[in-house]
Amino acid sequence: MRLICCLLMLQLSSVFANAGTLCQIRTRFGTMEVELYDEDKPVTVANFKRYVQSGSWTNMFIQRWETGFVIQAGGFYVSDLGTASAIINQVSVFGTITNEYSVGRTFSNTYGTLAMALAASDTNSGTSQWFVNLTNNSFLDASSFTVFGRVVRGTNVLQRFNNTSATNGITVYSGLGGALSELPVTVNPPNYADLIYLDLSLLSVNVATNATGGHVVSWNSVSNKVQRVEFTTNSPPNWQLLSSTNGNGLRLSVTDTNKSTPLLFYRVRVDY
Repeated sequence: MRLICCLLMLQLSSVFANAGTLCQIRTRFGTMEVELYDEDKPVTVANFKRYVQSGSWTNMFIQRWETGFVIQAGGFYVSDLGTASAIINQVSVFGTITNEYSVGRTFSNTYGTLAMALAASDTNSGTSQWFVNLTNNSFLDASSFTVFGRVVRGTNVLQRFNNTSATNGITVYSGLGGALSELPVTVNPPNYADLIYLDLSLLSVNVATNATGGHVVSWNSVSNKVQRVEFTTNSPPNWQLLSSTNGNGLRLSVTDTNKSTPLLFYRVRVDY
């Protein structure tokens, strides 16, 4: 029996220990690519991935925008979007998670980082909501807002939210009040189509056995970046290169014809 495992990892500066899951956040203004800190913030990242994979964030939109501070999401979505029955609903939460601010390496709330939103005075209140820092908000560290990822490509999208010019195409609608009193929209007052939706996906890796007993490694590639497919038969791993290619944004695959090794782990690295 052969054990086959697979990972998708983001490689930064060729330091293997820093590799993490890659998430794409698509908006009407472009795509942000985010490295998640799986190794240092395992509970927080697992919680984030659970919401992505469950579909809980389908038709989710940015619910809060404060120029020069943060954009926040994860709490609300539109059901029946595109129909006469469209309505804003709150995301159903899976429960609170343990605060991991001091777990693993400690990351500051600097520009482009993702952190968990918290209820006032409760560090263990994180659920489905998170925010992206639009500037250096290191003062938030004192309140243990856990940073669990950072934007590695697509900061031009963030810069749109630091632009307050009339030609930028984003304005704040406060008519809904409460948690939606700082709602970014493209038309004021807005219709549902004027909200700023986020579409999230994890660049997961799959391995399948083909008719000849080889293994087909497939993944959603990242455009204009080198993707390296590697394998190891050891634990701790000694990664070896199977294939290297440039990503085109489509799903790619390579085949490993090795049929004899009893233990195999695969991973795909994306170099930034």
